[in-house]
Amino acid sequence: MLRLVSLQLIATIVAGVLAALLGGRAAMFSAVLGGLCCVVPNAIMALRLFASTKAGGANPFSFFIWEFIKIGLTLALLGATAYLYRDLNWLALLAGFIVALKSYIFLLFRH
Repeated sequence: MLRLVSLQLIATIVAGVLAALLGGRAAMFSAVLGGLCCVVPNAIMALRLFASTKAGGANPFSFFIWEFIKIGLTLALLGATAYLYRDLNWLALLAGFIVALKSYIFLLFRH
């Protein structure tokens, strides 16, 4: 799970570089913020689940609770980004979010 989060972070950085080349600085920040809206909640959930497996075993109920927290945090971060960042490029934001969200496909092709 932690490897997936690091892959999402790398994919977010690559999406930011591509957005910078195609759309400038505002597009780069938008793509990186969009990717971070996916990476940060996943990292929090991964660390929490990793800690719970070390403490005595994973609980399916805690997984579902943390999944709902992750979804809520993702929506809150997307809303805060849209509200606070004035030069937001929506296309770059969504592209960065989708790239981070679907970066696990690269792990499938690696094997």
